[in-house]
Amino acid sequence: MKTLFLLRHAKSSWKKPTLADFDRPLKGRGRKACKLMGAYLDGHGIKPHIILCSAAKRARQTLLEINGEWPLSVPTLFKESLYHASPITMLQHLRGLDDAIASAMIIGHNPGLEDLAYALTGSGDVEALEAMERKFPTAALAVLSAPIGTWRELGPGGARLDRFVQPKDL
Repeated sequence: MKTLFLLRHAKSSWKKPTLADFDRPLKGRGRKACKLMGAYLDGHGIKPHIILCSAAKRARQTLLEINGEWPLSVPTLFKESLYHASPITMLQHLRGLDDAIASAMIIGHNPGLEDLAYALTGSGDVEALEAMERKFPTAALAVLSAPIGTWRELGPGGARLDRFVQPKDL
C-alpha cells in the first residue's frame, strides 16, 4: 500500500506585478491557511516519508509555514520540474521513488496537481470526491491510497481518495 498526499500551495500575492511568477510569495491569507493545514496534518498524524516540493517561492513558503505547526523532519526534494508540472511529470517523479518509501507528499500547482488527483482517483469517500470535484483551492490537501507494492504501479484510476481537506473547513 502506498499513500500520496497532494497539497496545493497556499494563496500567493500578486502585489508586485513585475515579479516573475516563480518568485511570487505567499500573501497573509495564504500564511493563515498554512497554519490551519499544518495543525490539521499534525493533529491527524500525517507524516509522509518524503516531500517533493516545487522550487517556486510560494510552494517553498507553503512548506515552511506549514512546518511551523507541523514540526516534521522529512527528506524534502525541491524540484524546478514541479513548477507548473503536468500530471505526467508528477507521476514520473512518483514512479521514480524508492519502493521502501510508503508515503509521499507533493506540494505543487494547479492545474497539474488537481489533474493528477483526478487521474489517479478511481474511487473514494463520497463527500471527499464531491468536495474535490467542486474545487481544489489553494492550500487544499487530497489524501490518496493505492493498493500497490511499487511506485511504478501507480497509474490512472488506481487510487482511492480517502480525504479532501480545505482550509475553509478547518
